[in-house]
Amino acid sequence: MPRNRRPRQREEKREEIVSAARILFLERGYEEVSLARIASAAGVTSTTIYWYFTDKDELLVAVLDVVLAESLQRWTDLAELDLADKLVWVTAELKGMGRLVDTVHNRRLSSRAVDTWHENFHSMADALTRAELPADMPTTDAEAHCQIITFVVEGLLTHDHDPATARSIIDTLVQGIVRSQ
Repeated sequence: MPRNRRPRQREEKREEIVSAARILFLERGYEEVSLARIASAAGVTSTTIYWYFTDKDELLVAVLDVVLAESLQRWTDLAELDLADKLVWVTAELKGMGRLVDTVHNRRLSSRAVDTWHENFHSMADALTRAELPADMPTTDAEAHCQIITFVVEGLLTHDHDPATARSIIDTLVQGIVRSQ
């Protein structure tokens, strides 16, 4: 019986570390938070973090994976919405993550783990976006539209906009895509 308890405790401890890191990264920013601070917030020693993560970037990727998984679960509830409404939802859903978006773009230049996560995220986001575009849209047009949508969403996440302005930007973008057909 103890063998069954040990992996569960290990997973719970990992989740506590990720949860503490998530809160601190969002409140203070990645660069301002040390592993010692995360360990303290999680109620573990700094050495314990290295049992679960090779470095701070790997911990960042774990935080990003949790945030993404939570958002994807809610995404499935949006099946009936049109593309503009889905993009408004994405920007609202992830607005509080603007610091993490900036961190990913900064860290990907020096961290293979973050760069790999970033590339995988964009592939997944492109696939979700492509599924929203007309099926008969030429591939090159669809790829361009997916990239433009990504750039707009990232811009809305990393710059302050009131919801009405964000909605106007998204509506203009989607209308442009529809008219290009």
